[in-house]
Amino acid sequence: MAIFKGAGVAIVTPMFDNGEVNYDKLGELLEYQIANSTDAIIICGTTGEASTLTHDEHLDVIKYAVDKVAKRVPVIAGTGSNCTETAIYLSVEAEKRGADALLQVTPYYNKATQKGLIRHFTAVAEAVNIPIILYNVPGRTGCNIQPETAVYLAKNVKNIVAIKEASGNIAQVAKLMSLADGCIDLYSGEDGQVVPALSLGGLGVISVLSNIAPKETHDMVMSYLNGDVETSRKIQLKAIPLVDALFCEVNPIPVKTALNIMGMNAGAFRGPMCEMEEANRQKLIQAMKDFGIKCCEE
Repeated sequence: MAIFKGAGVAIVTPMFDNGEVNYDKLGELLEYQIANSTDAIIICGTTGEASTLTHDEHLDVIKYAVDKVAKRVPVIAGTGSNCTETAIYLSVEAEKRGADALLQVTPYYNKATQKGLIRHFTAVAEAVNIPIILYNVPGRTGCNIQPETAVYLAKNVKNIVAIKEASGNIAQVAKLMSLADGCIDLYSGEDGQVVPALSLGGLGVISVLSNIAPKETHDMVMSYLNGDVETSRKIQLKAIPLVDALFCEVNPIPVKTALNIMGMNAGAFRGPMCEMEEANRQKLIQAMKDFGIKCCEE
């Protein structure tokens, strides 16, 4: 059975100006997401600035989200690393803290061959009992999961059940789904390619856009899955300028800025992230307004 269908939010980690995690605000954002039809919470992913959290913070944030969500929707914890042993440690500890599933990014910087990826993901998966979503984002990691590799893992490792595809290469996604023949669940990792991914058999999206437009992102997916392709297509096309603005600087700089503009006080960034360039910030504000999002700060 699928971990979820619909729109899962790759949620930000709100912080105080001194960089400490703002748990009260995280709780508010989680409640906002659930109240607006988000279908899953992805905690401590790229958008959650997981790479700048200490291991203790990382696990504390996961535990807080699990407790706050209280099984209302699945909580999927990002526990990937470029070090296999670190990924195993974070994954085991996240499972102990109640995560429903794990998101495993490809090893970054040192990267890996396809043989190395199989060994890495297999070792992590065998250390836990909960389902795993592979996360393919070569633009950030420099490492691409080839379709054949993803299919091999899904067929040979029982708890590797899905992939978040953020390669941006829709032809590669099509090849993956052709080879998979139903053995792996697909989630779009590109907010601008949700409908194309759904048309290839995808079940949803793991979304940055959902941070600021959760209901619309949910509706885009569920309209398609319920057979209303035209409504889904219209939402997708309407969202494209906003998606472009949300990625005009490195994620999560724009989306965290957007939450602040909405008056939701997601707070500061940890270095090396920094404030948006003013021209890009104004572009973001305009895109938010055009999409119908209320801006409390301009």
